Amino acid sequence: MFKLKEHNTNPKTEIMAGITTFFTMVYIVVVNPVILADAGVPFEQVFTATIIAAVIGTLWMGLFANYPIAIAPGMGLNAYFAYSVVGGHQDITYETAFAAVFVAGLIFVALSLTPFREKLIEAIPENLKHGITAGIGLFIAFIGLRLTGIITDHPSNLVALGDLHSPSAVLALVGLAITLVMMTLGINGALFFGMVITGFIAFFTGNLSFEQGFMSLPSLPNGLIVGNPLTAFGDVIQHSLYAVVFSFILVTIFDTTGTMIGVANQAGLMKGKSLPRAREALLSDSIATAVGAMFGTSPTTAYIESSSGVAAGGRTGLTAVTVAILFILSAFFGPLVGAVSGLSAITAPALIIVGSLMMGSISKISWDELDEAFPAFLIILSMPLTSSIATGIALGFISYPLLKLVKGRWREVHPLLYVFAVLFFFQLAFLPH
Repeated sequence: MFKLKEHNTNPKTEIMAGITTFFTMVYIVVVNPVILADAGVPFEQVFTATIIAAVIGTLWMGLFANYPIAIAPGMGLNAYFAYSVVGGHQDITYETAFAAVFVAGLIFVALSLTPFREKLIEAIPENLKHGITAGIGLFIAFIGLRLTGIITDHPSNLVALGDLHSPSAVLALVGLAITLVMMTLGINGALFFGMVITGFIAFFTGNLSFEQGFMSLPSLPNGLIVGNPLTAFGDVIQHSLYAVVFSFILVTIFDTTGTMIGVANQAGLMKGKSLPRAREALLSDSIATAVGAMFGTSPTTAYIESSSGVAAGGRTGLTAVTVAILFILSAFFGPLVGAVSGLSAITAPALIIVGSLMMGSISKISWDELDEAFPAFLIILSMPLTSSIATGIALGFISYPLLKLVKGRWREVHPLLYVFAVLFFFQLAFLPH
């Protein structure tokens, strides 16, 4: 089924690769509930929904696409959900926001079944793609710093350095240092093990307790949050969440496709410039996004941490299936994860470091061409300052074709980009945001 001999691998190597990938990305079952809790979503709901989405997406990737790539709710998109969609609109509840995610997932499935997804990717300039990735990285790192009080609000400067003597700040800085040392030494699963060590320090210093124990049966206290597609579409129309749906689709398309190509290339699975079984692979995150929204989690994406499993020898879907099985087992440790997620100093280092890794895209921007660089810069700058990924994307997509028109290079801009620019301008100028 997995064609192990054809890929010069064996079950032992694939299983070990799956374990490696799991430990490098399992931090998401802790961090995701922390972020979505700020939108009012119950911890148990997000914890279980995160695992359901990860299992469905990763199993699909392993069984149907036969790739060693794991799927789970994405960093950045969860922050956008909590702080921009729900936090930025008083009349939008998390149930309504999940309806938007569900709609985006359904559209995403349709796009994955057609060539449009590839055409949309080709239409967006590379510099804007790099700007979006870097902007999201800066945004989530900023969230990590604020959650621990390392950075606080300031009446005149907006933000300022917080009290570095507070227990939360000290613990976060210690955890950040420990995790960075392990990552520098090339230790697989450094983000996860960094949280484990920081958790032990918090426990022995009296900042962490496990009053509810360590294990329990997984639960969904709110049941299905989105069950009726017609109701979901109605919520999107009623609250004019078109830009939100578009932003979810846009960011996920770039993030997932780029990660899949990068990991597949690392594993030597690319055939020239094409990705075999691309449709099956692209369906994994779109289906997981739709299902995840039904239970209560933000959009899913392919995880770049899958590259650690590839580095450990993973070449087939057996690696992904191993990851999915381990996620299922993790569902029974809800109380342990709940206690850890309640202390932001344990999870914040992961946010800051993942943000720094995403910022690496800045080096790929053509800074010597102003009409290419400035729109990307605008995206990077505006995402953390406006606390909105969608606003950052909108400003970049509006400014890019305008500068190309001024420079007389309008023919270089794909027609779809002009359509996006008009839609984003209309949204910023006339719709609530």
